[in-house]
Amino acid sequence: MLLCLGSLGATAWGQPQIIIKFSHVVAPDTPKGKAAEYFKWRAETLTRGRVRVDVYPNSQLYKDKEELEALQLGAVQMLAPSLAKFGPLGIREFEVFDLPYIFDNYDMLHRITQGSVGRELLDKLDAKGIKGLAFWDNGFKSFSANTPIHLPGDLKGKRLRIQSSKVLDEEIRALGGRPQVMPFSEVYPALKAGVIDGTENPVSNFYTQKMYLVQPYLSLTDHGYLGYAVIVNKRFWDELPADVRSALEQAVRDSTLYANRIAKEENDRALEAVRRSGKTHIYQPNARERAAFKQALIPVHARMAARIGPDLIRAIYRETGFKAN
Repeated sequence: MLLCLGSLGATAWGQPQIIIKFSHVVAPDTPKGKAAEYFKWRAETLTRGRVRVDVYPNSQLYKDKEELEALQLGAVQMLAPSLAKFGPLGIREFEVFDLPYIFDNYDMLHRITQGSVGRELLDKLDAKGIKGLAFWDNGFKSFSANTPIHLPGDLKGKRLRIQSSKVLDEEIRALGGRPQVMPFSEVYPALKAGVIDGTENPVSNFYTQKMYLVQPYLSLTDHGYLGYAVIVNKRFWDELPADVRSALEQAVRDSTLYANRIAKEENDRALEAVRRSGKTHIYQPNARERAAFKQALIPVHARMAARIGPDLIRAIYRETGFKAN
């Protein structure tokens, strides 16, 4: 059994307490950080203390390159890694979420993450000893750098941090940049030291990781999506008592509604906080400039189709009504 007994040994009803270690790599005040705490509250409430959730933010236990292996080994029970993490695990279909401009807004996105296509993607994790429970939003990404970003050519030659994703690598190369794979926890010091020139993030990550202190320019390109999959160790999940598992499923549903509701709000607040800081010049591309970014990046879809699966990409196009222009 992988059920972890709590340090107190038992609940008030004499039943063993189940401890869930929930590890993540972002700050507590990000959308994911707040959603993890909300899940903790709902899980402990709905199970009446039979489950205790210990949340470990900011890479306290594992960096983002290490956490999936830790989950598979049972060292932690629960994660919410970014969707780009599943490509290196061998499930390349998840890299469809990294395709630039495949979702224009949250409505288009949720047709996938809350529909049959999303469920089929989560089910593919079973073969890796992982149970996929839900998708949580963070938001749409913007480029930041040490010089202004108005057009794709402004990123030419720039060393830009990305997650480990072949799609993101191709995205940066399509802009003439130099992709640099790096753990999330190392991005701020690398920016400060000038090891890299810029990166891409939802504004909530840009703000809470204090990147605005070392990145003078932020362009609101909204060129890609960053989201998370809520996952658990499959053996741990399958061995839970049925009533506990049912309560946790409800806690996941509740926290997913919460996470996706606050994602845009948190990014909007973070953007205002960056603006108030006066440390970063914030630029809103006009229609012509946005079209130039799309023209440069949409070809990445075709170049990555063989890797991700052309049928999956076409299914998303149909569900969302995707248009290249």
